[in-house]
Amino acid sequence: MRFSTLAEWLAWQETLHPKPIDLGLQRVRRVYDALGSGAAPFTITVGGTNGKGSSVALLSAILRAAGYRVGTYTSPHLLRYNERIQIDGEPVDDATICEAFGRVDGARGDTSLSYFEFGTLTALDIFRRAGLDAQILEVGLGGRLDAVNIIDADAALVASIDIDHQEWLGDSRDAIALEKAGIYRRGHPAVLGDPEAPPALLSYVDEQGIALHRQGREFGYSMDGAGWNWRGSTGSLRELPLPAMPGKHQLLNASAVLQLLQLVQTRLPVAESAVRRGLETVRLAGRFQLIPGAPAVLADVAHNPQAARVLAEYLREAFGGRRVLAVFAIMRDKDVAGVVGGVADLVSAWYLAPLAMPRAATADELHPLLAAATAAPIHGGYADVAEAFRAARRDARADDLIVVFGSFFLVAEFLAQMASGVEVAHGSTVKD
Repeated sequence: MRFSTLAEWLAWQETLHPKPIDLGLQRVRRVYDALGSGAAPFTITVGGTNGKGSSVALLSAILRAAGYRVGTYTSPHLLRYNERIQIDGEPVDDATICEAFGRVDGARGDTSLSYFEFGTLTALDIFRRAGLDAQILEVGLGGRLDAVNIIDADAALVASIDIDHQEWLGDSRDAIALEKAGIYRRGHPAVLGDPEAPPALLSYVDEQGIALHRQGREFGYSMDGAGWNWRGSTGSLRELPLPAMPGKHQLLNASAVLQLLQLVQTRLPVAESAVRRGLETVRLAGRFQLIPGAPAVLADVAHNPQAARVLAEYLREAFGGRRVLAVFAIMRDKDVAGVVGGVADLVSAWYLAPLAMPRAATADELHPLLAAATAAPIHGGYADVAEAFRAARRDARADDLIVVFGSFFLVAEFLAQMASGVEVAHGSTVKD
């Protein structure tokens, strides 16, 4: 085997391919076929601009509550690479991943693979050997040309559609929708969780003969006191518990997940009791993750305008009246103005946290963009994320809320520092 540790393998993979993102399926499919080792498990593929991770978590929690053995592949990770490849809710260990890395390396010959492609093939190889009842694959970017799309999904869900990753996917909802709809397959269940279906997507599924189930049409939900009701294309459920993941937007995700599960009942029957147990036990780090304290901290990976608007809605709903201080970082290729504009009227002060990566926008780049959107004070010049957070905490009153958001990488570094004991929160502990 080329390397003996996970860290060595990952460092090498980062240098293997000339492009960090190289959309296309031919190279990945060729290596997948060379790997062999049997048929893929029943496959559910999940795409979307936002809500992918939550939908995967909901699907996994409900199916595991029903007694199924389930693998999930997601990206990126927050604390450890192993989070990306999980079986029955537990990250796969280093040794298993390294062994699979070795098999992928041996099967690829002289085919160059990106970091994401290498990881995708590794997950698929592990899952094919694990005796799973189902594998749930999260699209990394787009859908049509994403590496996970080498597998013909037995059922597919697109959670939401909005503007993001324009450099690769296009600069309109219609263009992006066509890329995401590429995970649907004719003759297999296809679900759209976004209640506003772009016309191009509807034309595409009609041309392809795909029977699409849409939020607000074939299925939907309504609030019912402290719970909610769900109606599907062939049945309904009443007085369900709210998903354990906070935020009203999770009902959009949960509603679409229940419709998909209803459509695959002949293959993966799920009792109502398992639905309830899955909703009550689902967890996902980095999404409205509350860290109790005085002040409290909320960590969220919102990094596009749609996600920022959802974050703002949750702040009004759950923390209305409290002063909000934002520890913020974002990639320069994102719609920075759109993200900032989504929450600007709620933020009393901004603390610009530096990230040691080329894609990250610097404080000098962010300052004029924020100044154009808000009159709130903007603070920068910090050495690292921990220093930016400590500055926010020094300025915060006990009843304030500090929100750490704008990038997966920011939330990952913040949570990693807390997990390793770096003093960023004066003894606060992380609770998922």
